[in-house]
Amino acid sequence: MSEILRIPEIRGLDTHASLIRIPPELDVPLTDRVRRLIDTAEFRRLARISQLGLVSLVYPAGHHTRFEHSLGVYRLALLFLKQIAHHPRFQELLTPHHAEILMTAALLHDIGHWPFCHLMEDLALPGISTHEKEGSLLIHQENIAGLLRKDWGIKPEEIGAVLTKQGHGQVNEILMSILSGPIDIDKMDYLFRDSLHAGVPYGRHFDQGRLIASLCLNEKGNGLAVTEKGKTAAELMVFARYVMFSEVYWHHSVRCAAAMLQRGFYEIMGRLDFSGMLRLSEAEMIEQFLTVSRGTAAEELFDGLFGSTRRLYKRVVQYSILEQPEIYRQLAGKPYPWLCRCAKRLVQRIRQTGISDGHRKLQPTDILLDAPPVEKEVEFRIDVYYPKTHIYRPFETVSPVVRALAKEQFDDYVKKVRIFAAPDIAASLREPPSLASLITDAIREE
Repeated sequence: MSEILRIPEIRGLDTHASLIRIPPELDVPLTDRVRRLIDTAEFRRLARISQLGLVSLVYPAGHHTRFEHSLGVYRLALLFLKQIAHHPRFQELLTPHHAEILMTAALLHDIGHWPFCHLMEDLALPGISTHEKEGSLLIHQENIAGLLRKDWGIKPEEIGAVLTKQGHGQVNEILMSILSGPIDIDKMDYLFRDSLHAGVPYGRHFDQGRLIASLCLNEKGNGLAVTEKGKTAAELMVFARYVMFSEVYWHHSVRCAAAMLQRGFYEIMGRLDFSGMLRLSEAEMIEQFLTVSRGTAAEELFDGLFGSTRRLYKRVVQYSILEQPEIYRQLAGKPYPWLCRCAKRLVQRIRQTGISDGHRKLQPTDILLDAPPVEKEVEFRIDVYYPKTHIYRPFETVSPVVRALAKEQFDDYVKKVRIFAAPDIAASLREPPSLASLITDAIREE
């Protein structure tokens, strides 16, 4: 028997000696050393940060936490290891120490998250860190680093290499593939969990058990592949991700809330102690946004998101690769400061046309431009292994689903460019003359 199967936490999958339960009726094995990690102040903070952030403004049950998600990812790491421990190629490469690095990295992979951090990271502004870098810094602090050394015999830099994808060598590439690759334990949990709590079926229509049972090493031996028996389950996971982005993460009202927060943050960023904010809970950060924005152009934005009355902006128009693609291409992937300048010029042009006459004077933050960020989603690149013939084939060559939803540029079909406006002026902006010519003029002025 592989020594990996003797690791106490992996044995706990079958012994059920000590457990913590997470939705939907899933038991997560606990040991004393796991308890000590999740009881740290750094990890407990994740219980006060929601997984979906502003999505709950549209899907009101989506209030599950990074804490719950991290336990789910850790559980999947145990299941992955239990499965691949039976494969001779894995046994030749992965030691129990490597397995424990993966387990602790899975548990701590979101330790550096701060509230709404993905929305802030997408702005790609100077001075904004990444949650991977912040996570690496936290696990090097003595509170967690001491536990890793004492309880696990793991150096913090071994975890950091996996979290920041800076690891080198064949084994590190395998671990990074399992935690953050085409079929990884992070996506497998958040797609399922987000779908469950949001109350939609889209992220749960793939067979996790079948997918895990089909795992193997790719031909190069530096990442995961699936056998042909897992092909359909993998296709359904790709489709689940596509639909979750389309119907949940990039739902137009969710993106409206995101655009309001991003613009509000951009307006007050110079007034914030950003490094200090990274250790706040979600409620504490919201309170800071409301306090710091008072008397500024961002006050109405944050009050509409977090005040006593929900007041989201309204979608005026949207552009995609299919809907006025020439405008879409001019706005998608543009730097955030450029988008803000473009939105301000659009406000000026609307004032000149008199479209908003009869309403209050338009303010620069009354119009918001929301566009796909510079960083694009990673393509789905993984091999399918055919055991009878010992042949590996790229997934996109054997699956029209993957070829259509992953090989083609994911962002262009899911992430649309949208213009939002304050609720009291949005209706007038939907009437002729069209905004298309005005936005085109605003783009040309840059």
